[in-house]
Amino acid sequence: MNFWWVNQKQTFRQEIAGGFMWSPKKNADGGRNPYYDFMTQVGPGDIVFSFANAEIIAIGVARSSAYSANKPTDFGNAGATWSQNGWAVDVDFQKAEKPITPKLHMILIAPLLPEKYSPIQANGNGNQVYLTSISGELGTLLLGLLGSPELTSEVTNLDDLAFDKEEQLIIQDSILDQTMKASLVLARRGQGKFRKRVEFFEEGCRVTGVTSSKLLIASHIKPWAASTNEERLNGHNGLFLSPHIDKLFDSGLMTFEDSGEMLFSDALDVDVLARWKIDQTKKVKKFGLDQAHFLEHHREIVFQQS
Repeated sequence: MNFWWVNQKQTFRQEIAGGFMWSPKKNADGGRNPYYDFMTQVGPGDIVFSFANAEIIAIGVARSSAYSANKPTDFGNAGATWSQNGWAVDVDFQKAEKPITPKLHMILIAPLLPEKYSPIQANGNGNQVYLTSISGELGTLLLGLLGSPELTSEVTNLDDLAFDKEEQLIIQDSILDQTMKASLVLARRGQGKFRKRVEFFEEGCRVTGVTSSKLLIASHIKPWAASTNEERLNGHNGLFLSPHIDKLFDSGLMTFEDSGEMLFSDALDVDVLARWKIDQTKKVKKFGLDQAHFLEHHREIVFQQS
């Protein structure tokens, strides 16, 4: 097992939500870049520390070696000068329960930084690098500062799961490996990788304000059945909703504008909102651009228009 540090300032939202790291293979001028070359040295089981906005905000476990992949379309304007051909590594990221600011711990961190290809400067500010290798000593220190998180893995034994008809289509797909099949089935149930990725960006139910994860449902915005496999696992294609709000949203009886206004279908019984004490004039937190694509689908296809 090796330890890696990835600076994700521009693309951390997309990479965390999608469960991957991505870099070009070469610089814009065609030259080699050691921080891109490091991608080819990552192996399954390696630990990755995600650094963005001056904090280590997530810890990941690599689930693949590097493979060729085009620049993700949802990067948008980020890395506009990057080539389309690059390296990708699948990583299961989980939110750090206690994010740390390296700048506040430099007395401990600085002596363990690599002399060459360091991810941060001696003052704690980030260097202009992407991925770099760090020592086992530094990796162990960071895990301790982060509260020694348990890096859990989801169920991959399909024998432990029972399936309905839609899930059987996934199980019978000979192209998918066992881990991906389990991930997709669990995503349909609001569990596994999908739930972790939603939890990273959604603190609670936007409508009720409930923040206890065990009381909330990780609900797909664009329905699982209508999504690609990539979309089924994308954390931006999800919301944390209280069960009764999930029922309305999933059945198309309510939806959201990108700006946060709630819309309710005329097909909804008139007394439901009053009995459930839902203020239909309430405006919830504005949705990010990452979720807008999925919300547009929900409004146009799922929502029961009047």
